[in-house]
Amino acid sequence: MEISEHIDALRREGVLLADAAARTDLAAPVPTCPDWRLSDLVRHVGQVHRWAAAYPSQGLDAVLDEAGAQAVIGPDPSDAALLDWFREGHAALVTTLSEAPADLECWSFLPAPSPLAFWARRQAHETAVHRFDADAAAGSPGPAVDPAFALDGIDELLRGFMARGRAKVHCDGPRTVRIRATDGPGSWRLTVSREPLAVTTEESPEPADLTITGPAHELYLLLWNRLTVEQAERQAQTGPVELSGDRGLLDLWRDGAAIR
Repeated sequence: MEISEHIDALRREGVLLADAAARTDLAAPVPTCPDWRLSDLVRHVGQVHRWAAAYPSQGLDAVLDEAGAQAVIGPDPSDAALLDWFREGHAALVTTLSEAPADLECWSFLPAPSPLAFWARRQAHETAVHRFDADAAAGSPGPAVDPAFALDGIDELLRGFMARGRAKVHCDGPRTVRIRATDGPGSWRLTVSREPLAVTTEESPEPADLTITGPAHELYLLLWNRLTVEQAERQAQTGPVELSGDRGLLDLWRDGAAIR
């Protein structure tokens, strides 16, 4: 996806998140984040937006320490001021990324064509995934993301986060998982073992121990642990997900693939 497409997605998903929160009691539980109330979710995303905006806006070349992060996030808003505070930070992040030069230099933490491409992509998916959390708290699924964006988010998760070697998805293995989208050119093969998770987009004639196929939107939410297997199979918005093979490998994923 182009940087401008990620920024457009960030703009849209932030507005949707705020709208979902505005029509819901901020004390409502977030089913997809069991330890959080809706106010915790909105506060978290608002803090991330302010933290993320600091790197491109200030050209920071190293990660902020705790004191530096708190300085750019600013004081914690009351619940009464929370939504206005969220919208202000979201708009500022969109403006920062929209106006940043293409040759921007600043710190980032996943492979990308440029720091600007990294921050636009990362914040678009950060916001979209948490928008689903806000919709879950509101009791509504909200609109589905388009297949191209969903496939991009799956790729960021698998070949970005999971390839960093921090995923706690392990087994005696090796065991393989094939993930295929039915509505776009998305296919990944995961090898699970005692070693760091290996991810490739190369097709292999070898059968996988588990094959997961379905619409990109459902795969996006399933792999980001926002849908249960039962929901993905039976209550999908854009189509059902099908699993063939060792479903226990998906349990390994759900237990070990949390992004923190």
